[in-house]
Amino acid sequence: MSGPGAQFSTRFAPSPTGPLHFGSLVAALGSWLAARSRGGTWHVRIDDLDPPREEPGAAPAILRTLEAHGLTWDGPVVYQSRRAAAYQEALETLRRSGWAYPCACSRREIQAAGPASGPMGWIYPGTCRSGLPPGRAERAVRVRTQGVRIHFVDAAAGPITTELDSEIGDFVIRRADGFFAYHLACAVDDAAYGYTHVIRGQDLLACTPPQIHLQRLLGLNTPHYHHLPLALNEYGQKLSKQNRAPPLEADRASANLVEALGLLGYAPTEGLDRAPAPEVLGWALAHTRRA
Repeated sequence: MSGPGAQFSTRFAPSPTGPLHFGSLVAALGSWLAARSRGGTWHVRIDDLDPPREEPGAAPAILRTLEAHGLTWDGPVVYQSRRAAAYQEALETLRRSGWAYPCACSRREIQAAGPASGPMGWIYPGTCRSGLPPGRAERAVRVRTQGVRIHFVDAAAGPITTELDSEIGDFVIRRADGFFAYHLACAVDDAAYGYTHVIRGQDLLACTPPQIHLQRLLGLNTPHYHHLPLALNEYGQKLSKQNRAPPLEADRASANLVEALGLLGYAPTEGLDRAPAPEVLGWALAHTRRA
């Protein structure tokens, strides 16, 4: 874990696949309040690792929406698309240690092998663990998980224990299209920028054990984790761009903040949604410190 003397530092890390929606605001607000109430720092990192899914202009639009809601950040914005050299260095370290290996399998081949499905999709059957099959070339790079058990305590979910091999499988750290995978980039950057706490949505809870595995293999600090409740739509689905969550309206910033506070467990006073956004945040900070 991060050292006890480290200043509280966390980040909000949206992907620029569309405008900011209410579900993302909940994560942003929860992490912002945690940092500001402790005199810590709150940073913004744009996780632009997947160009085919990104929407032109989404990153600056996200930043403008955060500003409209009074959620100001510390330091420069970090863009993961500019961090490829750091990810490549980590990948080569894992290769040299024998923990990373080339994989020739396509998604169709993995599914055809009939493996079980885990919280992150199909569990890799280990086809290329002992080397590439004859005549096959490297498509992706995976990390070994055999015999690895990850235990951590989440501030919301409590103790979590995961048997990586049977529940997640050997996961990808560089994709077949050449782009670095989320787990590797996240583990490297959380350590590189000194984040002591990772506060994000509950949908990313299953991503934490693979990231802790990489942190340990690379000799990196492990931050404290807190996974926040999710905003759901009328069908019980997580609000997301895939589920066509509507973008936040800047002229409803105060009402959006008050609604997000309710989901985070606060009980905003009547009429707070008509106050200016800074006043809403001030109320929330006072109640966070009191709690």
